[in-house]
Amino acid sequence: MKIDINGLSTTEVREIVEKLSYPAAVTVGLGQSLALFAGISRFGASMSAGLFKKLSHPAASDFSFLLALPVIAGAALYKLPKLLGHEYSSLRGPILVGSLFSFIATYISVSFLVRWFKTRTLYPFAIYCLIVGVASLIRFA
Repeated sequence: MKIDINGLSTTEVREIVEKLSYPAAVTVGLGQSLALFAGISRFGASMSAGLFKKLSHPAASDFSFLLALPVIAGAALYKLPKLLGHEYSSLRGPILVGSLFSFIATYISVSFLVRWFKTRTLYPFAIYCLIVGVASLIRFA
């Protein structure tokens, strides 16, 4: 198993390319959109859709995380002009420090989750999301 530069194995890349047809990609994308509802994880929904379309755990996990990149980059580009504007000039230092620590925490958690979901099931994660979703609906409804 040869490892590519971005951490995906050649086998995983081949599997994503071979098994992820346009209809399968649409299914995974629609699964991701379920995260608009309280308690539904974007990652969990898109990975479940990938597993439904017969991707292996590693390939479904990697593809699900790859789907997050455009969303996160788009949100950052959308907010960046406002954060760099005159209104927030006194907060630039705290914004940069917060962004740095957010990046570090995200990197650590995503690294852990990628390793976890490549070898284990989604059931504990699904139970967690169900509990937090119900609690959020009770608290904020």
